[in-house]
Amino acid sequence: MQTLTWRLNRLRCMSVSEVCHRLGRLIRIQTERLLRHRTRQVPAADIRYAATTWIDIDRTRDAQPYLAAAERIVAGRFDVFALHDLPLGSAEAPPNWNRDPRTGIVAPLTCGKRLNYRDPQLVGDIKYLWEPNRHLHLVTLAQAYALSDDQRYLTTIRDHLSSWFTACPPGLGANWSSSLEVALRLINWSITWQLVGAIASPLFDGAGGSVFRRAWLDAIYHHAQFIRGHLSRHSSANNHLIGEAAGLFIAGVTWPHWPQAKRWRTNGLKLLVREALLQNAPDGVNREQAIAYQQFVLDLLLLPLLAGRANGIDFPHSYSTRIEAMMEFLASIMDSGGHVPMIGDADDGRVVQLTPATGFCNYHSLLATGAVLFQRAEFKAKAKTLDDKTRWLLGPTAATTFTALPEKSALAGRLPICQAFKDGGYYILGRGFESKDEIRLVADAGALGYQGIAAHGHADALAFTLSVGGREFLIDPGTYAYHTEPAWRAYFRGTAAHNTVRVDERDQSESGGNFMWLNKAKAGCHTWLSGPAQDVFEGWHDGYQRLADPVTHTRRITLDKQTGRIVIDDTLQMAGTHIIELFFHCDEHTRLSAASDSGYLLSHEGRTIRIQLPVITEPTCATEQIHCGSTQPMAGWVSRRFDVRQPAPTLHWRAQLHGTTTLRTEITC
Repeated sequence: MQTLTWRLNRLRCMSVSEVCHRLGRLIRIQTERLLRHRTRQVPAADIRYAATTWIDIDRTRDAQPYLAAAERIVAGRFDVFALHDLPLGSAEAPPNWNRDPRTGIVAPLTCGKRLNYRDPQLVGDIKYLWEPNRHLHLVTLAQAYALSDDQRYLTTIRDHLSSWFTACPPGLGANWSSSLEVALRLINWSITWQLVGAIASPLFDGAGGSVFRRAWLDAIYHHAQFIRGHLSRHSSANNHLIGEAAGLFIAGVTWPHWPQAKRWRTNGLKLLVREALLQNAPDGVNREQAIAYQQFVLDLLLLPLLAGRANGIDFPHSYSTRIEAMMEFLASIMDSGGHVPMIGDADDGRVVQLTPATGFCNYHSLLATGAVLFQRAEFKAKAKTLDDKTRWLLGPTAATTFTALPEKSALAGRLPICQAFKDGGYYILGRGFESKDEIRLVADAGALGYQGIAAHGHADALAFTLSVGGREFLIDPGTYAYHTEPAWRAYFRGTAAHNTVRVDERDQSESGGNFMWLNKAKAGCHTWLSGPAQDVFEGWHDGYQRLADPVTHTRRITLDKQTGRIVIDDTLQMAGTHIIELFFHCDEHTRLSAASDSGYLLSHEGRTIRIQLPVITEPTCATEQIHCGSTQPMAGWVSRRFDVRQPAPTLHWRAQLHGTTTLRTEITC
């Protein structure tokens, strides 16, 4: 019944043209199944042609972290999301590539495009199954080999790939159910290929090496052709399509050994340019309204740009300027402590892993890369240091360029780069930016998400986050779950898990499934003013217009820069009686306690702010509660990583109100 409901809801989100497209695709998939023996034939690769590598091998870098990380892989030890030091294989036995390491379920080797990977009874937790199959770990092994010449790392690469080719025949099983997963594997194969010496690699020495080279090239060809035949379209054309285009382009650049490779490059480039501009607003906000996907998409756009430049393939200026704008948005919402709000979905997805450094942050790394690529001192100030991922990508001159950029002290008045992102719907109120007295409030009046299903958006209209002095106080609690644990998935993407107003215990937008919204709240900004004395934001959303007695929520936030006082006025325009709730989610390191006089104190690393909740004069009393790690109701949680949650204080205000009402909350920083 759940599957049927999901399918009906999914159909509701489709246009007529999309329905026709999907029917045509079903026919094509069935045809491919019947003619599978023909589609598996691969033309001979002409290895006389070689590409220019775009990954830098600097043997002067400290090899030890890479060797230590590679040794764990050789021993068959992996970290996969919440599972650490997993024994997924050994020196004698490579991983079982079709097994979900979380549940132990082995997915069947049926037609991948017809496999219901959303069914945990059939495939387990698909995120856990897919993650090792992206083959990020092969890059680590290749880096260790490039820095040490230790043949054991090459042997492990060959063993893992050979076993994968056998366990995952083209088109069959969970690892062929998503074109994005196929593309990410290709991208990591490309980097691995370059680091081990490309076509001249010792991996291919001798008769056995020649056989392995043919097997790998055959697999590469199948991957690229599969992507080309199964691109994400219509309402599914989100970050998946960008990833597929990136994989197709990088395959065409890295392996120009077949006539089809030119089409891979051409089609990939065309899609990348189009989707970079469609899926990312001119102000740099990714239209999926999910910050984690902003960094994921940035990598998917950057890697092809670097591969193309190294091989004489030019991208239009509009492409690189959109990448730069995306970095400007990240730099602007990042507080002085280096924190980025966890708005929208997050699944810890990475395109590549080029450094094993503990505490590596891809947001900082992207800004370091942007500082070098675009000569932006503002990006350097936010990144602070040049990381190893940037060094691998940009080569030995990166350090010189980065060092030559002006220091933070020379950037007075240039940070944040921007405070109003009108296309994306985000507004930054604050004072003392980049100082110990910084107040940075990010208000959200953006769309729910992208395309008809808004897959990765959360019901968070008019929510906000607040950091003071580089410390996070009021946060977006994150995501936690995707395909499994539906109750937790619903909670973390729901309105009650955000710093906003909920009406009648209902989400602002109506969910149709884990990655689908039906009735979607529209939001916007009435007023944005920023001056020396104060910042003012006023936004609205219509999510509760669908109620029998419609409700419109308007939120006005005013920051007095002199006193550090924030006033939040929530106006509910309504005729009847409704349950109105306010939520304030604290960082897990924040101590929340009742003040001796009134209100609440939030203390974090020696800094304390005060919050005063609304006072109402109606006969019905408001209730105020502090939740921390509660399951009845679900409240008081934060998820910093996929499949990991921990208790964190949440302040919850609730009242039954009649008629149009304005509620005032005051925060003193």
